[in-house]
Amino acid sequence: MTHSIKKQSMGKKIVTYFFLLLGVLFAAFPIVWLISMSIRPNGEVFATPPSIIPKVFTLGAYAKIFASPEKIRFFINSYVVALIVTACTLFIAMLTAYSFSRFTFKGKKVINMLIIGTQTVPPISLMIPYFGMMVTYKLYDTYFALIFTYLALTLPYAILMMTGFFNTLPKALDEAVLIDGGSRLLTLFRVIVPISLPGIVSTGLYTFLLSWNEFLFALTLTKSNEMATVPIGIQLLMGQHTYEWNEMMAMSFLGSLPIMILFLFFQRYFLAGMSAGSVKS
Repeated sequence: MTHSIKKQSMGKKIVTYFFLLLGVLFAAFPIVWLISMSIRPNGEVFATPPSIIPKVFTLGAYAKIFASPEKIRFFINSYVVALIVTACTLFIAMLTAYSFSRFTFKGKKVINMLIIGTQTVPPISLMIPYFGMMVTYKLYDTYFALIFTYLALTLPYAILMMTGFFNTLPKALDEAVLIDGGSRLLTLFRVIVPISLPGIVSTGLYTFLLSWNEFLFALTLTKSNEMATVPIGIQLLMGQHTYEWNEMMAMSFLGSLPIMILFLFFQRYFLAGMSAGSVKS
């Protein structure tokens, strides 16, 4: 009987690991193919039959990118915009979420509904109004145009997520600090924030990812190559008659690298944060 149970348990493990392996292969194949296309000559990209291992290995596509100040500027622009948006979003969202979590005030429900309502508006419907605003206030083709626009897109979600995280923490923590003479800001940044780190990290990763990968507003609110971000830079490699496919793949891989590194180092916080706000104590 025990031997039979062990066999069944072993069979379940084999089936589970088999499907996990299939999932890993399915998820990893696009990345492997991307790298494979980036390390071969442009003429070999559409070679038949296709092969994962290139016949001619070359890092020429990466060399062209790193040798071009214009392409390096694409990455600088993306880093500047994404990091500033992430920092501003987290700071504003923490203050707002703390007030929603800890205080009762007139109009709280209305403001909450407005924040939730913004999530139902398709971003593409805001493109023309944002374009008009940036031109009117002479912010078109500047960092500020992208930063202000991305803040409007990321803040509602960040506020909702962080309010959920803060709601899981007992108010007794705040009261203990206030009794000892601490302020509300001290309570937030010295007590609440360290405890809510998984939720804050997951919210920050989402914000950085959205800002880094955004294409529509980056295309609409900038016109010069000096202000283009990585997604726009990849699109600029599409010529009128020829496409630099290997260079596009190389830039796509380099553009994906920051996100992969962030998830690699912060996956523990990210996974904990995804469920931290779902249970209310």
